[in-house]
Amino acid sequence: MKSDIHYVKQSLARNEELIHVAEFHWMYTLSAVMNIVWGLIICIIVLVASYMFQVQVLEREYTSVLAAIRDTHVVIRLIAFFCIIFGLLGFASMMIIKSTTEIAVTNSRLIYKRGLVARYVGEIAIDRIEGVNFLQGILGRLFNFGRVVIRGMGVGEIVLPPIAEPLKFRRAIERAKNT
Repeated sequence: MKSDIHYVKQSLARNEELIHVAEFHWMYTLSAVMNIVWGLIICIIVLVASYMFQVQVLEREYTSVLAAIRDTHVVIRLIAFFCIIFGLLGFASMMIIKSTTEIAVTNSRLIYKRGLVARYVGEIAIDRIEGVNFLQGILGRLFNFGRVVIRGMGVGEIVLPPIAEPLKFRRAIERAKNT
């Protein structure tokens, strides 16, 4: 069970007990890392295209790759640099979301907390939950992850981020309803 659910533990009532804590699937972390990888790949493509242009069209000769990069126009170097920066920002953004999100089912309510500076907390009493659906694509079915959509009476919908074992999460809500 996830140990870094500080908000959930602090907000438990006297006779309230945790039934299930949802966790992000490893595919979420992999997609965050892929932001960095794609940023590096695009950066390399930009620099290689610039190098090829300088060698073939401008007919320049270089003794090293660094010399060719130094001779590249500043705008092209900035584009390559920003590709890496956007990849790092995408990674950081996804990891901040992952580390600041808490999703739990107790015997009396569902708690969904997200946010680092600004905090969003969605809580629904278990007896006020009308329905629980989950959305899974092909990869979600293969690797057992998906988004859970909780509909509450008078509350609307809460759409959770991709979590591991969404069916187990839905069963935990049903178990809490039956207690």
